[in-house]
Amino acid sequence: MTEISKETHYTENVQEHLQQVQRLLEKHALVTSVAQQQEIPRAERQELVDLLLQKRHLSELQEKLNELHPADIAFILEAMPIEQRLLVWDLVKADRDGEILIEVSDAVRESLIAAMSREELREAAEQLDTNEIADLAHDLPQSVMRDVFKSLSIEEREQLRAAMSYPEDAVGALMDFDMVTIREDVTLEVVSRYLRRFDNLPDHTDQLFVLDRDDQFKGVLPLNQLLLNEPEMAVSALMLTDTITLHPDDKAQKAAQAFERYDLVSAPVVDEDGKLLGRVPVNAVVDFIRAESESDVLNLAGLREEEDIFASVWKSAKNRWMWLALNLCTAFFASRVIGGFEHTIEKFVALAALMPIVAGIAGNSGNQTITIIIRSLALGQINPGNARQLLAKELAISLLNGLVWGGIAGGFAYLLYKSVPLGLVMTGAMLLNLLLGALVGMLIPLTMQRLGRDPAIGSSVLLTAITDSGGFFIFLGLATIFLIP
Repeated sequence: MTEISKETHYTENVQEHLQQVQRLLEKHALVTSVAQQQEIPRAERQELVDLLLQKRHLSELQEKLNELHPADIAFILEAMPIEQRLLVWDLVKADRDGEILIEVSDAVRESLIAAMSREELREAAEQLDTNEIADLAHDLPQSVMRDVFKSLSIEEREQLRAAMSYPEDAVGALMDFDMVTIREDVTLEVVSRYLRRFDNLPDHTDQLFVLDRDDQFKGVLPLNQLLLNEPEMAVSALMLTDTITLHPDDKAQKAAQAFERYDLVSAPVVDEDGKLLGRVPVNAVVDFIRAESESDVLNLAGLREEEDIFASVWKSAKNRWMWLALNLCTAFFASRVIGGFEHTIEKFVALAALMPIVAGIAGNSGNQTITIIIRSLALGQINPGNARQLLAKELAISLLNGLVWGGIAGGFAYLLYKSVPLGLVMTGAMLLNLLLGALVGMLIPLTMQRLGRDPAIGSSVLLTAITDSGGFFIFLGLATIFLIP
């Protein structure tokens, strides 16, 4: 009965939990303010604060936090200003610190770790599995990592070394060492007796990994086969040998695609000699996909790293400088393009009002192209054999859009300024700039990938710079040729 109520609790809206915590913090702040304003000796005033707060709102808040899942607490911490965040963090049970640190974003984790002592950090890390410690290792001080390393068994040390040896975008970084292995020459009855010795199976256990006497990976035994067949059946007769296997040096993106394509819950990780190293569970893949998605959104906006929304103004500003500096340079370039046609604009003032339309529509269309291309690159759908065909398709789409929407824009220009040549120039400029947007929207991510760079980083910024400058040049150039005598 208790388990059922807990599961129900976890499915509640996390926003409701956040609001409840915020209300308790507001009450805490209000009572603190009232107590501080009382004209009584300082010692007595502090005693009053303790009496009013510790037995009321903070205890209610602590009870509330103790009921929540670590992921919910992580969400609440991320949504709070620094002072409130640290107050809530102090109230979290010490034996849950490690789980929460794993769940919070990198930026928020930095602020929490900065408020913890060396002993607190060591205890938090010791709560975690070796693969989880590896996830925290780059944020923890070296002195803490040395203490944690000394507290591990020899096997766990080797696992930690292995997990930390792989880059973040490799399958090895997603690998979990907590798994159940069995022999191929035993019966299902033996396997059942073996499993009953466990208090709990590892999370997301949908299959058991079969090894031979030399610890070589032979296949997997799905749990449903264990439940549906006679106890006398041998594992070797029921195990699956044709199964998806991953290698630790594979790209994590490849693993994510395999999990999505084949509906996997877990997958074995084997080395080049066929030895089982660990497994990749679906929760690690989901976390990786979420992190990649967030990173892509930030990169498209020109942000260098994940940002704590309540970080200091100085730190947040520095995170946004690089691409703002590039934008400033491209804006100056665009202004010089316009400056080169001052004579044309002076004679036909309507051009100044119509220029942003040409640049804006092409930028929007180019962003659509660039989004499709980056997504296709991430899914591995683009190769040298189909890149030209895809480019031709995007140019054809832009040609059609240019004729349709360029014609509509040209019609509006004619209605506003009663000039057929201006309407034709508007149509032609939009058509050409849409084609330019499609071309660069295709070439920028492909070129960046060929150079070994992340196509998502700054692609939209570069696209906007080119379509703005190119649009101004095309529109004003056509106007100079066809409108100025």
